[in-house]
Amino acid sequence: MNYSNRIALIEDIDAIESLMELSINKLLGPYLNKNQLKASFESMGLDDQLIKDKTYFLIFREKKLVGCGGWSNRKTLFGANHTPNRDETFLNPITDSARIRAMYTHPDWARKGIGSLVMQLAEGEAKKAGFKKCELMATQAGEPLYKVKGYRVTEEVLYKSLSGLTVPMIKMEKRI
Repeated sequence: MNYSNRIALIEDIDAIESLMELSINKLLGPYLNKNQLKASFESMGLDDQLIKDKTYFLIFREKKLVGCGGWSNRKTLFGANHTPNRDETFLNPITDSARIRAMYTHPDWARKGIGSLVMQLAEGEAKKAGFKKCELMATQAGEPLYKVKGYRVTEEVLYKSLSGLTVPMIKMEKRI
C-alpha cells in the first residue's frame, strides 16, 4: 500500500483523538473486559508534548488519516495529557532508551502495514538522535506486532487507573 506521512500539528488534535478512540474501542476492546477497557482510556490517549516536540507522525492513505504514532526523547513511557506520573525530563541517548509512543491504527486499516511504517519512522528518528535502544508499553492488541518487529518483553504490568480499575500492559524493548 502507498501511504504518505507527515509530522502532526496542534490543529490535527481533534482528528487524532477521534482515531484514537475508534482504535481503542475496536482493536483493543476485544482483548479486554468492560472495566479493563475503561481503565485503558485512562492510561492511553494523546500526549500533546509529542506534537510540540515534532516527534509524532500521521499516516494517510490518499487524504484519509489511517494511523498515527511516534517516539519521544522524554522519560514518560506511555499515557496521555490526563495520565498521572508524567515526567517531561529529557532522556540521555547514551544511557536511556527512546520511547515509542501512542501508536493507533484506524480499524478499517489494521494489519495493512501502518504500525510497521510508524515504527520504521519512529525508530529511524530515534536512531538519528543517537539512541541505541527503544522501549514501549504495549497493549495486548499491539504486542504481536512489536514481537515481530524485534521487541522483547521486559516486564508485565498491571496498570491501576485513578478510578481503581486495572488493565494489563507489557513493557518491551529493542536495540536499534
